[in-house]
Amino acid sequence: MCGIVFVQGERDADKIVCEMLDRLAYRGPDGEGRYVDEGADAVLGHKRLAIIDPKGGAQPIIAPDGDGALIANGMIYNDTGLRGDLSAHEPAVIFRTGSDSEPILHGYRAHGTKIVRHLDGMFAFVLTDGGRVVAARDPIGIKPHYIGRRGDARDLASEIKALVGHVDTLEEFPPGHLFDDRAAMERYYTVPEPRCELMDPEETAALVRDTLERAVVKRLRSDVPLGAFLSGGLDSSIIAAIAKRHLDTLHTFAVGLEGSEDLDAARRVAEHIGAKHHETIIRPDELVRQLPTILYHLESYDQDLVRSAAPTWFVARIASQTVKVVLTGEGADELFAGYAYYKNYADQSELPRELHRSITTMHNINLQRVDRMTMAHGLEARVPFLDLEMIDLAMRIDPALKIRRTHGANIEKWILRRAFEDLLPSDIVWRDKAQFDQGSGSDVALAASMPQRSQMARSDASPEEAWYRAVFMDVFPKAEQALPLVAHWAARRV
Repeated sequence: MCGIVFVQGERDADKIVCEMLDRLAYRGPDGEGRYVDEGADAVLGHKRLAIIDPKGGAQPIIAPDGDGALIANGMIYNDTGLRGDLSAHEPAVIFRTGSDSEPILHGYRAHGTKIVRHLDGMFAFVLTDGGRVVAARDPIGIKPHYIGRRGDARDLASEIKALVGHVDTLEEFPPGHLFDDRAAMERYYTVPEPRCELMDPEETAALVRDTLERAVVKRLRSDVPLGAFLSGGLDSSIIAAIAKRHLDTLHTFAVGLEGSEDLDAARRVAEHIGAKHHETIIRPDELVRQLPTILYHLESYDQDLVRSAAPTWFVARIASQTVKVVLTGEGADELFAGYAYYKNYADQSELPRELHRSITTMHNINLQRVDRMTMAHGLEARVPFLDLEMIDLAMRIDPALKIRRTHGANIEKWILRRAFEDLLPSDIVWRDKAQFDQGSGSDVALAASMPQRSQMARSDASPEEAWYRAVFMDVFPKAEQALPLVAHWAARRV
């Protein structure tokens, strides 16, 4: 995980890059680097959170001939395989670091832009090569990427705040896309369409279990301490339980207000799997006091997003005191129909379409929350449920296995529960879904703390969201530029 910035066609590009890097300092507390590419009339900047090859993996990674460089944010899980392929390539590639990002640069030089289709991971990158500029974002948008323009000048950065004030127009770099300044923006990945192929419970449960276990295992690689968020809900509990089967020690982290159900459930799961558990109790006054900082980092004021971002901020803070990498359960609800409103789809043809929409919009909703809240504390978050094999599998499952009528009630994520019911206590496996803000108690605490002022009300938002928007406008630099990029959790639902 890192912060990347790129400025092209600006007279004071190096100075602008330094200012942008300063705004993203928390994303990379372990190092900073810049590279001036005169052929591309550009400067590349990088703030590093050192996870793989902490001593030797500094960026920008400069091409062997000195005519180009790479800056990248994220983690490439199949970098070892890519290194083997490239080492056998003619002419053989010589690697100078142990960084998981270096195969991107050499892969591009060997295979061109096709290399992006062979990257397994979460990433955003920019590279230059002989004056050419290529940039890409991972298939789902786990890692952020933004584009800013001013006249003919072009800037890219990991967060909105790095760009505001420097550019005239600002847009999100779309997930699953590659930009080549000698060609058009190209989509290289599309979330598979739903298709009802898997209907047998036993076969499907076995596939879910095998696929998710492999997704977790590949995300355990780290040269620094690794842990897991643990709310005590189904998704995070499954991820933690799988991880502990492959690790001698697993640190888990939970937060909640005094008496919240998440804290009790997380303790039970941690004890059951043998994890080293850490927790903290959030006070309502501290929640409100931290709200401006949370909104500044979140880069959004959407009510649903803010409610879940608040506990994520606090759990990331305590985790960062012990580890530098965490596993999280994001994506399970969207893949397996976990949110309560999914139960309202009487037409089984509409539910798969809504799940597909949910996955394709995660990049600027829940994935934005996870990235911003963890990186604000110099912490890398990995999301096993959003492995591409897992997504493809979930899109093949009959929706009747996701929401299943059992004992007179509709049970959400039924097939996921079935697949892992032997790993966890029964009351955890079959626990009713509680969103993070609900289970931690932050939703009630925030609503109760809302200022009782009439000017908080707006015609296009609830009073609570209007409060968040007002705070956001106060704390975010050039907030009016960021407003068009604020996404809403309930927008464009099927």
